[in-house]
Amino acid sequence: MVDFRTETTSVRVSFLIPAYNEAATIGEVLDRVEALELEKQVIVVDDGSTDDTPAILERWQAGGDDRLVLRQRNRGKGAAIRAAIPHVDGEIAVVQDADMEYDPADVPHLIEPIERGVADVVFGSRLTGGRPQRAYLFWHLVGNRFLSLVTNVLYNTTLHDMETGYKAFRADVLRSLDLRQDDFAIEPEITAKVCLLRLRIYELPIAYYGRTYAEGKKITWRDGFKALGVLVSVRLGGR
Repeated sequence: MVDFRTETTSVRVSFLIPAYNEAATIGEVLDRVEALELEKQVIVVDDGSTDDTPAILERWQAGGDDRLVLRQRNRGKGAAIRAAIPHVDGEIAVVQDADMEYDPADVPHLIEPIERGVADVVFGSRLTGGRPQRAYLFWHLVGNRFLSLVTNVLYNTTLHDMETGYKAFRADVLRSLDLRQDDFAIEPEITAKVCLLRLRIYELPIAYYGRTYAEGKKITWRDGFKALGVLVSVRLGGR
């Protein structure tokens, strides 16, 4: 286990960025990650994009060190994250979406409890206030609050935003998780499994610039029902 309480300035952060048809935003995301004053590794997994994402990533990879692009057929966000994990070489791993709904400027704040040695996992919450939040999609909010309530009942915890896409981990913790979901169900699977392990989980407010479906949002109500199934299955001993 890495002790982060000694030299926090040397901590290396690995960004795991799944991307599928995000040509409109992937460049800005990568620029913002690059601008962070962190020692970092950036791993982008192109999940079978059919737009200009592959070309953008090819140019980006040639432009600097500690940049890795992995390519696979379209299998989903979970499969992309799982493909990136074996390549992580930092002490902290952060899952960063490629769609600019989450601002990389929040990452130093997000990883601070891990750097201090008090947290194993940190969830960036869109629902605790204090940071800019786009107001939209009422039923998404209802569904998220319901799933968070189910999570809290099943796992005896107090999470406000179990479906958040912004999560930071001690890298050894992320590697230890037996993750199997290929699609958006990776989010409830991660939440369920870190809760089941009784890890030190912290929650911090983050900004959220949510997209509409017209702007490219991909998750649907069907993913909410699958999330519920994953939460229950993991709690009952399934995988």
